[in-house]
Amino acid sequence: MAHGSKVVIYAALIGNGLISATKFVAAALTGSAAMMAEGIHSLVDTGNQVLLLYGMKRASKPANDRFPFGHGKEIYFWSFIVAMLIFALGSGISIYEGIHRVLHPEVVKDPMINYIVLGLACIFEGFAWWMAWREFRSQARGRGIAETVASSKDPIAFVVLFEDSAAMLGLVVAGIGLWLSQILEMPVFDGIASIAIGVILAITAVVLAIRTKSLLIGESAEKSLIEDVTKRAGSLTGVVGVNEVLTLHMGPDYVLLNISVDFADDAKAGDMEKAIDSLTREIRGAHPRIKRVFIEAECSSTATADS
Repeated sequence: MAHGSKVVIYAALIGNGLISATKFVAAALTGSAAMMAEGIHSLVDTGNQVLLLYGMKRASKPANDRFPFGHGKEIYFWSFIVAMLIFALGSGISIYEGIHRVLHPEVVKDPMINYIVLGLACIFEGFAWWMAWREFRSQARGRGIAETVASSKDPIAFVVLFEDSAAMLGLVVAGIGLWLSQILEMPVFDGIASIAIGVILAITAVVLAIRTKSLLIGESAEKSLIEDVTKRAGSLTGVVGVNEVLTLHMGPDYVLLNISVDFADDAKAGDMEKAIDSLTREIRGAHPRIKRVFIEAECSSTATADS
């Protein structure tokens, strides 16, 4: 995985750790539910960064007898856990706290403290967001946000970006809620802001859970890679047809490849072995992410019947 991904996580970890502490202090001093929700949000994000770092470390473990294809999918598992934590802790507690304050509103004391904390949080979160956005754009290669997320096999960049985006939006909502509760002298808006923050986190969590679940189940490599492999296999001497090309991402930088080819009936075993070895070397040279290559020699009728 890219070094830039770790830098993004460390930036978010440090920023969220500092911000969560200041938000909790401000919430304790002023009694703001929105600030409490923001503190919980930042604390959950801090824990999430730790889990992502742990997932990256686990994913880098080498293959062994029990896990012959390595541990690359660990990062998918821990990214899915992060989505669950955002939903269960960040969203659930924020909504609960907001409902409690709506039913039992309390006047926010000394709101200026909250405004100062929110301003500082915007600076720290803004820097973390910019780091995440820069890493995400490096993976986009001219594609849109939705397309990049849908095609990305490395969840780190978009998980952190979505977290930081939700955090920035949450700060805006918290600020609006505090301002309305102060200007209109209606403390219920503080609780409403907390509920809104919880809804933002819930939506973020659901989107991340859906995307990381798909990666965890196992996605194929991008279409361009499959087309290139198919073309290379079809150009081999003695090959009369490519039956199918199957790929599976075992991690962001680990692709397992299985190719079924139909050799000419008069092809000799020795020539087939040389062709397979040549194709394997060529594919690995062109696509370093392909770590394991399995090439099956079978007639097209057999391959069709099996599929």
